[in-house]
Amino acid sequence: MGAEGRGAIAGRIPPGQRLVKTWPVLHFGTVPRFDESTWDLRVFGLVEQPLRLSYAELKALGAVTVVADMHCVTGWTTLDNAWTGVPFRVLAERARPKPGARWVIAHCEHGYTSNLSLEAMMDEDVLLAWAHGGEDLTPEHGYPLRLVVPKRYGWKSAKWLRGLELTDRNRRGFWEERGYHVHADPWREERYAYQERPGAEDEP
Repeated sequence: MGAEGRGAIAGRIPPGQRLVKTWPVLHFGTVPRFDESTWDLRVFGLVEQPLRLSYAELKALGAVTVVADMHCVTGWTTLDNAWTGVPFRVLAERARPKPGARWVIAHCEHGYTSNLSLEAMMDEDVLLAWAHGGEDLTPEHGYPLRLVVPKRYGWKSAKWLRGLELTDRNRRGFWEERGYHVHADPWREERYAYQERPGAEDEP
């Protein structure tokens, strides 16, 4: 690869990150078992039309593929990940957020949660994904469903997703309660809570 190509790649790596060729496995807790006969996904809270979808119903909403980079707060970056799933926007259009909805709490297996503003979740590249690189996700990487939020550090792309709760106020998730930044923009190096501006929990 020439200097121009290396420069283009370097321009895609946020401050404090390093490029890796593997896809490290990082998560809290054990890998859950998936039983499609009992599994469902809920969209609830401040919505006009709460949803409860089986796995087949979710996938029937129509799949798209988004190619995006992934940045982990621990310092690694992988490029050109091809994610396949349903855009969050599709679910939002069906659930119809109420005017007061400003935050989305992702509920996952084992009681794990993560939080992001509704504004951030409405980016066109945010997916509820079940495949990576044209293959189903492995259980270790979040199968049957994980949230994918490419513009935020990887912990916001929560594995083993089971619900999306729309709220009028922010509730810090698992890692946010343990000192991580509420917004998690890798280009701003928003890694830790002590970096938050006053009022950050009320900002989109």
